[in-house]
Amino acid sequence: MRKQFEAQLEDLNMRLIKMGALCETAIARAIRALLNKDDELAQQVIDNEKDINHAEKEIENLCLKLLLQQQPVASDLRVISAALKMITDMERIGDQAEEIAVIVKRANLSDTIQTLHLKDMAMATIKLVNDSIDAYVRRDLELAQAVIKGDDVIDNQFKDIKENLIEMIRNQCQNASMAIDIIMIAKYLERIGDHATNIAEWVVFSITGIHKEGKEI
Repeated sequence: MRKQFEAQLEDLNMRLIKMGALCETAIARAIRALLNKDDELAQQVIDNEKDINHAEKEIENLCLKLLLQQQPVASDLRVISAALKMITDMERIGDQAEEIAVIVKRANLSDTIQTLHLKDMAMATIKLVNDSIDAYVRRDLELAQAVIKGDDVIDNQFKDIKENLIEMIRNQCQNASMAIDIIMIAKYLERIGDHATNIAEWVVFSITGIHKEGKEI
């Protein structure tokens, strides 16, 4: 019985890794589409978002099966409950990558993006997502904690972009519609950073049994 349960846990692990890879691909493609004004790549992000949703449902069903049909010990229960939380954040990363892709198809923002250093924020966000998934794969507590600390960088970059954009509008009468699109993209990137942080927090929990409030569960 235990061997069967361990095999199912390994299946859960592999499914989480694959879903994480889908999320990494989605955000990376969305950013490349944004920086290169690549409508075809943006459409791929939109089309493939359903794959992330499907992966979430499959993992959710597997977790519920493990909880209902098996009798997991405390450490196993942490892994399963953390997985249920993580897939929600992964699914939201997919949603927000799709939202960026939708804006890319509608607007031409390349020149303004370079001026506002949105690329730097995008690259930092991709790194945060990649590191949060790597922390899970490698069971790397130190890396997960670094991701949690790194979210402040994303937040500060969002504030800088917002302030710079306000100044540009004030001085150059920047197109209001374009300004809204850029703010939305920056906000989606900030939210993706938040979700990557959430994933890292659940990695910490799955390893230590302690969530961000400092309480043991």
